[in-house]
Amino acid sequence: MPSILKTLSISLLVLLPLSGCSTSGTSTHAGNTNSNYVSLKGDKSKRLLVQGQEYFSSQNYGLAEKHFRQAVEVRADNATAWLGLAASLDQLGRFETADRAYAQLKDLKGNNPRVLNNMGYSYLLRGDYQKARHYLNKAQNLDPSLEQAQGNLHLLEKVTS
Repeated sequence: MPSILKTLSISLLVLLPLSGCSTSGTSTHAGNTNSNYVSLKGDKSKRLLVQGQEYFSSQNYGLAEKHFRQAVEVRADNATAWLGLAASLDQLGRFETADRAYAQLKDLKGNNPRVLNNMGYSYLLRGDYQKARHYLNKAQNLDPSLEQAQGNLHLLEKVTS
């Protein structure tokens, strides 16, 4: 019996420190989107993208940026990874680098409403409300049903009034 308790105690000492590896106080993976569920077969860029999205969802923008950057290094045509990279960089306050990511994204997607919305939000974060309004209005004009653009325009109105 004492050996079972000793084994259990040692196991807990090893596992407990690993359970606190989160920056937000919650798990870094939401639901069944845990990176352990991502197949190891197929597109490496896609696996990195999923990991980046998981970290972004848990507000761990540094690790999100790392994974999105790796995803675009593997596949430069991965527009979703570019979008995640730009958004992560925005959240980290690295706006000049985010602008370069948005430029790559615009080369891939053109005047995509989601891209324009994110660019508008980027300028909102920087306090450049005129540019924010320009990009958000452009996004909404291209896709009036895009709820994120509507929400960001509402946020812009609150900030500027």
